[in-house]
Amino acid sequence: MKITDVRVLPGDSGFLIDDGKTSILYDTGFAFTGERLAQNVQKILKNRQLDFIFLTHSHYDHALGSVYVKKLFPNAKIVAGSYASSIFKKDSAKKVMRDLDQKFAQKNGILEYEDLIDSLCVDIEVEDGDKIQCGQMLFTVVALPGHTKCSVGFYLEQNKLLLATETLGVFTGSEKIIPSYLVGYDLTLKSFEKIEKFKIKNILVPHHGLLTEEESAFYLKYGKLNAIQTATQISQSLKNGVPKTEILEQFKEKYYDEKVREIYPIDAMELNTNIMINLIEREMGSNY
Repeated sequence: MKITDVRVLPGDSGFLIDDGKTSILYDTGFAFTGERLAQNVQKILKNRQLDFIFLTHSHYDHALGSVYVKKLFPNAKIVAGSYASSIFKKDSAKKVMRDLDQKFAQKNGILEYEDLIDSLCVDIEVEDGDKIQCGQMLFTVVALPGHTKCSVGFYLEQNKLLLATETLGVFTGSEKIIPSYLVGYDLTLKSFEKIEKFKIKNILVPHHGLLTEEESAFYLKYGKLNAIQTATQISQSLKNGVPKTEILEQFKEKYYDEKVREIYPIDAMELNTNIMINLIEREMGSNY
């Protein structure tokens, strides 16, 4: 099996999994990079077709490229959670994704590109525990809510490989694995508990790539530890009356270094961190 980085930009998320007979694209990046990402896949597969597209969740930087990949590979089957599929059917959701994509495209100097976002869809809707047969590869769907309600991972038991999602944290190559629970802190801890029951050798991480066995163990350990420590620190700060604006700055000072800036736009970082602060206030509010 070979895993190839097919991203166009550092903030993209797109990796091609190929065992020589069956190919799977894991996440597809932005709309404005979708055509070029599809061309990257085509260069690798040459005369072969792409068989599957796995989407980890419904965020624009992971899912929108799928419609451009589908245009080049119309027979590829898009696989995503049923909750993500329901989101893609909402015009309001597509409008938000379109606006975010255009905004980030402009930051990268791209003012015009073909808009195919209305074609966003899912061919195979999956639930926790479902099996997806991809040639000789048999994946188990693992619901991992916390980052979003629709977040799912895919586990390949024969290789002890986990295709992860950002519920487990944003990997930066250091101990600063960034917590990213936007819909549930308790849900995130339960997702970690679920993953701990699997035998995992390697993890494919969104926005980063394949981790070694040592890195994978490190990622799971510190992803959970940082998630807990961050929630505790935010809760304590709120209890002490620290303004949310100051808590945001503390979070940025800890996590938002030069390397993270390459993959995490500042407006997205601030938006997501404010969501996390409010989430902890709701979920742990009884503590103060």
